[in-house]
Amino acid sequence: MKVVIPGGTGQVGGVLRRALAQHGDEVVVLSRRPGRLEDGVRHVLWDGRTLGAWAAELDGADAVVNLAGRTVSCRYTDANLRQMMDSRVESTRVVGEAIARAERPPAVWLQMSTATVYADARSRGDDLPHDEANGVLGGEEPDVPLYWEYSVRIARRWEQAQADADVPATRRVALRTAMVMTPDRGGIFDYMSWMARLGLGGPVAGGGQHVSWIHGEDFVRAVLFLLQRADLAGPFIVAAPDPLPQAEFMRSLRGAWGRRLALPATRLMAEAGAFVLRTDTELLLKSRRVVPGRLLEAGFAFEHPVWGAAAADLVRRAREQRGVRR
Repeated sequence: MKVVIPGGTGQVGGVLRRALAQHGDEVVVLSRRPGRLEDGVRHVLWDGRTLGAWAAELDGADAVVNLAGRTVSCRYTDANLRQMMDSRVESTRVVGEAIARAERPPAVWLQMSTATVYADARSRGDDLPHDEANGVLGGEEPDVPLYWEYSVRIARRWEQAQADADVPATRRVALRTAMVMTPDRGGIFDYMSWMARLGLGGPVAGGGQHVSWIHGEDFVRAVLFLLQRADLAGPFIVAAPDPLPQAEFMRSLRGAWGRRLALPATRLMAEAGAFVLRTDTELLLKSRRVVPGRLLEAGFAFEHPVWGAAAADLVRRAREQRGVRR
């Protein structure tokens, strides 16, 4: 296939583009900054907002996987939240425009979204996980910070921008993705591992909030599955079927690194730490408990369904990459 990946230079994009190139597909990455990527991957400039020469890459392509959007690993200031919103909505809108103008539009458009679109799991009251059929979209939970509601609004408008595109010949899938865990430096797994190895990865604010996640290999496999299944469209939760409380999640990660003890953190301590690291507490405190109902119903089989085994595999890969023995 020829696959175009807007925003394909980030951590998740790197995992996907390398896998597609190794699979023998023609891969084109659209990004704002020029740079040489892996063999078999072409880089094309775009601004993520306006049509340009890059749009010709979509004409005749087999698939588009749009990953573009400002990173959420930052302080949730008004300016950063606006950039998160604009970068996601505008890039999705302009991808839709390019597909609509193509003489030979791609058969399928996979659009990145987020599991954050669902309400904080603790607000449901029934202690059940969210899936596509029974999940409750967020934005109206009581007693949550206003910027958590804004994160849900970003997710909803992100998906709506794809739904509004006039692309009748192209199948559309929204990827409601949990945290993608890879052994690469700079990603969420690297950050959590750093905390675990320093003895800082204990329960945060009690540790009862759920963590949803997916191994990078299963993310790639889910994308390939959805690219190939012409009968599947609409929103799909892309997460392992094993969400678990943050305290248990970090306990398993510490065990994989050979660490047992870790300091707990109060909500105030988490806020102070997030400020120092220039990130935000929503990533630590919001309870994300989602399960991939539609993927499982469609017959997708996870290679890494359980966190304990997945954490051990990721730690092994990280050690091999970095030459870390302990």
